[in-house]
Amino acid sequence: MASRLQFPNMGFYNNLPKPKDAKPPPLTLLLNRNTVSCPPQLRCLASSEHNQETARRSANYQPSSWSYNDLVDTTTNDDSKLRIQEGARKKLEEEVRNVLDDGKLEPVAMLELIDDIHRLGLGYKFRESTSTSLATLKISARQEALNSSLHSCSLYFRLLREHGFDITPDVFEKFKDENGKFKDSIAKDVGGLLSLYEASFLGFEGENILDEAREFTTMHLNNIKDKVDPRSAEEVNHALELPLHRRVERLEARRRIQSYSKSGETNQALLTLAKIDFNTVQAVYQRDLQDLTKWWKDTALADKLSFARDRLMESFFWAIGMSYDPQHSKSREAVTKTFKLVTVLDDVYDVYGSLDELEKFTAAAERWDVDAIKDLPDYMKLCYLSLFNTVNDLAYDTLKDKGENVIPIMKKVWADLLKAFLQEAEWMNNKYTPTFDEYLNNARFSVSGCVMLVHSYFSTTHNITKEAIHSLENYHDLLILPSIVFRLANDLSSSKAEIERGETVNSITCYMNETGLSEEQAREHISKLIDESFKKMNKQLIAASTSPFEKSFTETAINLARIALCQYQYGDAHSDPDVRAKDQIASIIISPVD
Repeated sequence: MASRLQFPNMGFYNNLPKPKDAKPPPLTLLLNRNTVSCPPQLRCLASSEHNQETARRSANYQPSSWSYNDLVDTTTNDDSKLRIQEGARKKLEEEVRNVLDDGKLEPVAMLELIDDIHRLGLGYKFRESTSTSLATLKISARQEALNSSLHSCSLYFRLLREHGFDITPDVFEKFKDENGKFKDSIAKDVGGLLSLYEASFLGFEGENILDEAREFTTMHLNNIKDKVDPRSAEEVNHALELPLHRRVERLEARRRIQSYSKSGETNQALLTLAKIDFNTVQAVYQRDLQDLTKWWKDTALADKLSFARDRLMESFFWAIGMSYDPQHSKSREAVTKTFKLVTVLDDVYDVYGSLDELEKFTAAAERWDVDAIKDLPDYMKLCYLSLFNTVNDLAYDTLKDKGENVIPIMKKVWADLLKAFLQEAEWMNNKYTPTFDEYLNNARFSVSGCVMLVHSYFSTTHNITKEAIHSLENYHDLLILPSIVFRLANDLSSSKAEIERGETVNSITCYMNETGLSEEQAREHISKLIDESFKKMNKQLIAASTSPFEKSFTETAINLARIALCQYQYGDAHSDPDVRAKDQIASIIISPVD
């Protein structure tokens, strides 16, 4: 058995000493578009090898729910209609920007406008104006917030925290009684309770008042949800299901557009702008998808590797969850390609490959040399060349556009991912159950969040810095924290299916084995760790000014945690998508709003 992989300590769950920085191995490939081709005879061997091998496991994954031939031609938005609406869109944008910039709105009205803009999916269009308005409100409206309603005070706090402003939760002290408890009188204010509930999820570690607010509002919202009018009940149930701060932006925008039109105080101009913009952005997604579909078909991996999950559409949806801004097509391309390859390789390591084959593939990835292909079985040669060509191609784009050679860090993060995959395969092969910390130290890498974020960084960041590259190489908390949420959310949803196919190593089983506690108690512990991770990520929002990363990348990293919660909320929507999962994808990528 290969020696157990040791990762550098991230300061999150253990106190292992941090090794000295390792120099990347020398660059072995000139960066250009001349990727290495897979010979036709090799492709035939890859497809026939399944019949020659013995005793291969299968997870019996369902085939793709989507027809790739149809997706190549997918254009559900009427381009001519969008062009006609372009003039109206620009005019409405200007109207909204003028209202934000002229400062004539009362503070509470301005807060509610900013909240509506972001919930309707328009926040990316008004970042500068929103930031300027909130900076002014932070100073001019603090006293008014302290003296205002529970709703206004909560909205003031939440929006400032969401946008990276340093504000303390002492603004909520006025809603407590002489015993330090939240006043019972505010429990009758449904709107105020909802706003306080949403604000409580922006807390940091140690902010007990926000923990108390979350507990108080959760209890009272559950008590009143069946006693309020239907529209209020819908909003309460939606919030209790998952708070706004942990939701995927585009899904929330779609839902908000529909619910906003039913509200009694609709800003019709804002609603019209939101609808036009949603369909315009969706058209961008469809063009992105067409290109990615052609790439995926060209790899032939879905045709040749029948044991692996064919999940291009789900991977693209994940990429939208991380980078929804229409200008971030490059990020969506990088994340989709990365996640698609991760999915295939995960099935190679978890399901199909023998331990000897997996050790060879891992060693080949560490070499990052096309000559390494000669030591691999035929089906792995396809995987290796797809990985090799795709990553080098993405690195070429970065070199061409930004003058930075990123091959060393890209091959490092891929090698670390595959070593983590190998560690899990060794555990399973040896029927070894690691300790909880031992599992999580490895799993925060094997979940692939770090790989996706590194690729996303180079695809979207305009000014790549040495400090940022160093932070990426050493797995900054901004990579680790969302990866922890990703891993734990996955385990909460898919542990039963994994156990049924013999994969007994996950956070729940490791915690139960180590502590002797029940599955219910283990799940409760995992949920608490997810909460802790979000609190640490909330702190990253405030630290953005001193971060080595641009604010947009901080948002992308937190979005990784959000899309993970979404995809594992009702099961494993990536591995085993159900009707709900397919409808969510269609609502963002396929079906325009009316």
